[in-house]
Amino acid sequence: MKIEDLKPEQLQAAADMLKAIAHPIRMSILAVLEDEKKMSVTEIYESVNVEQSTASHHLGILKDKGVLSSERVGKKTYYKLKHNRLSNIIGCVGACVVE
Repeated sequence: MKIEDLKPEQLQAAADMLKAIAHPIRMSILAVLEDEKKMSVTEIYESVNVEQSTASHHLGILKDKGVLSSERVGKKTYYKLKHNRLSNIIGCVGACVVE
């Protein structure tokens, strides 16, 4: 699908997703999740080396904007990329800053 084929509300949703991704901690979270199918909050905050409350805050933003999905299993909540193609964005951005 081409960007010009999107409806205004779809363009807004895409812009909201990009804004949500545009933070160093959230980009780190996505980078960790692209290699894993799903991870718990504990696994995520330990992987990106931030406080649990900080990770939870950023995970909430990413989930709210449709970047992540979550699944509750017992007392734990597991997060994963809602769309596997989002890992391409992180890869492209990473490649652009290395050049």
